[in-house]
Amino acid sequence: MPNASITHEPRLPESNSAAPALLFEQVSKWYGPVIGVNQVTLELHRGITGLVGANGAGKTTLLRLATGQLQPDIGQVTIRGVEAWNWRAKRLVGYCPESDVFYEEMSGFQFVESMALLCGMTRRQARERTEAAIEQVGMVGRSDRKIRGYSKGMRQRIKLAQALLQDPKLLILDEPLSGIDPIGRQDFVDLFFALAEQDRCLLISSHELEELEKLTNHIAIMARGRIAAVGSIAKIRDLLDQHPITIRMELADPRRTAALLLGHPAVVGIDLGPSQNELIARVANARGFFADFGRLVIEYDLQVQHLETIDDSTQAILGYLLGGRSG
Repeated sequence: MPNASITHEPRLPESNSAAPALLFEQVSKWYGPVIGVNQVTLELHRGITGLVGANGAGKTTLLRLATGQLQPDIGQVTIRGVEAWNWRAKRLVGYCPESDVFYEEMSGFQFVESMALLCGMTRRQARERTEAAIEQVGMVGRSDRKIRGYSKGMRQRIKLAQALLQDPKLLILDEPLSGIDPIGRQDFVDLFFALAEQDRCLLISSHELEELEKLTNHIAIMARGRIAAVGSIAKIRDLLDQHPITIRMELADPRRTAALLLGHPAVVGIDLGPSQNELIARVANARGFFADFGRLVIEYDLQVQHLETIDDSTQAILGYLLGGRSG
């Protein structure tokens, strides 16, 4: 009797509770000739992580990779050990996008319930989970109104409700506090803290570092498609202080400015640039240098026409931690 050939369907990967909630391993993504993210490595576990960066820094691409909307060209993105593109991973993630795209004729409750049904829940499960999510985001008593009449803050709450439907262990939130009044913001902050205490991982994207500092001390800064720094604000500032940076200045009198800067303890090198009004300074303590340099500009009436850092790896960090915006 010939041997019977038995085939088995391949088992889909199971999630691993001991694995990182979100893991990027040397991930790159291109849009034709344009690179969205460049060799990003990032590991997140429970708690809240803030993601900041200027427009075009790569935040949106990173979030779409994390939620399985995009596949990386190089590297791997996993959620609890499961590839982010896999449907099992998508069941572990709740996503609250920045953009508002609703069926405006629906009520908030109908919209969230519809999302629950699309997730494969039964009618009863969908209603129960919708009621729980609506309560979590503080929309009880208002969810029966049509979305077209909602304020920006109410829309944000409904978006967050649909993200909570499957009780996810990973929440990806893109500008969740945008357009919300102070009372609503505090409600959201309290909810985010409560979710983090339930062993969840929250990745919250924002262009406002000040807002994120109210939520978490764990920040990832993106610049030009890369993760420029990860850690507490204090740690990042300390790393920046230890890392020499190069500053290019355009001044009315670069030689006089160079003479004033040569004695500064943070300055490790001074060069005159190729143009007659240009000065290149190498400094080891950015915060200390900029604080003192501001005083020198006022005291000696230095005519500074332009000032910029020319180190790609530190430009975004300086932009956020020294009070400005990185372009």
